[in-house]
Amino acid sequence: MSWQAYVDSNLVGTGKVHMAGIYGLDGSTWATSPGFSVAPTELQKLIAAFEDSNDIQANGLFLDGRKYFYLRSGDNSIYARLGAEGVTCVKTTQAILIGQYEKDMQAGDCTVVVEALGDYLRSTGY
Repeated sequence: MSWQAYVDSNLVGTGKVHMAGIYGLDGSTWATSPGFSVAPTELQKLIAAFEDSNDIQANGLFLDGRKYFYLRSGDNSIYARLGAEGVTCVKTTQAILIGQYEKDMQAGDCTVVVEALGDYLRSTGY
């Protein structure tokens, strides 16, 4: 399966994620939804936040030109919101998954979908 198929089918195709992207830990873009674009500087700050979230806790998480407010994080996950919208970011062995949900979607549903794909990719070495 191509990386774009993971975005189209496993993330956005579930109806629980509005837009999504898969990025390499090296900063490369593997696949994205149409209209979803994370700038290289935004991606580098997100990657760094998995090691130390102090910057995004203090200054917010910028993705696709939008400032999200940090909610919480774990070893492999970062959650942030902007009003009724938000993002779930999951780190795998080689990649970062970003799932963005809109105001008419449930944050928890988006989280379950993105984390499940992250678990699967980690289990296959990605």
